[in-house]
Amino acid sequence: MSGDELRFGFGQNWERYLRERFSEERVQISKEHLLRFLQVTDLRGKYVLDIGCGSGLHSLAALRAGAERIVSFDFDAHSVTATEMLRKYAGNPPNWTVLQGSILDNQFLETIDPADIVHSWGVLHHTGSMWQAVENTKPLMKPDGSLYIALYVDDPYFGLPMSFWVDVKQRYNKAGWFGTKRMEWWYFWRFHLQRNPANLPELLRQARDYKKNRGMDLYRDAVDWLGGWPFEYASVDEVKNFVCGKMGLELRNLATGQACAEYLFGFPRETR
Repeated sequence: MSGDELRFGFGQNWERYLRERFSEERVQISKEHLLRFLQVTDLRGKYVLDIGCGSGLHSLAALRAGAERIVSFDFDAHSVTATEMLRKYAGNPPNWTVLQGSILDNQFLETIDPADIVHSWGVLHHTGSMWQAVENTKPLMKPDGSLYIALYVDDPYFGLPMSFWVDVKQRYNKAGWFGTKRMEWWYFWRFHLQRNPANLPELLRQARDYKKNRGMDLYRDAVDWLGGWPFEYASVDEVKNFVCGKMGLELRNLATGQACAEYLFGFPRETR
């Protein structure tokens, strides 16, 4: 599917997240999630490349985890601004560089040094060319490097097929301010409250506890979900077949159960 005609303002959403929800507690939660999935205790001596850095939260988490060098880049200028806000918050560390660029721009990618950890959480499926974006991550890995990505799976979401959500996303991005707010209320009313006001206490509990999910925010993630366009998805087997088969990497870790599946890949150990 093509996303050339529409593009959601991801960065504006993440700027609002920083203004409304950012905290050191969320950075700590993000750091713990990052280290747990990478199956390490810290990132000392590691160079982390954060592709599609968004709010910059994960880059800051890598810094807090002891990364020796961090390079963050995003296609969206507002995401670059958001990440620069967190870099400034962290004291403008000289080992953290923030750039504007695209994972689909080969000329830009040639300026990026290969990294120990290439990280891209929930980004590559929003480029308009997901498989090319995934493939473009490989040259950015050091020979002993790791690739940590999260991609939308093709499983039903709230019991509805992804084709339903494709239509929702297109309508959301074509709507004006009032239309988007109306769709946000519809989303929470139908899917979180299940059309029952009595479920409001449970929704409030979910919103309060949602930061445990990588330090994120329920409302801002809902806006990202409704608006996220371009939009692609794939089954876990399709991703494994592409990355392990075509790209020649091996799967090291896998987590499912949300709209995104998380994957950790590396070069086959016997070929290093």
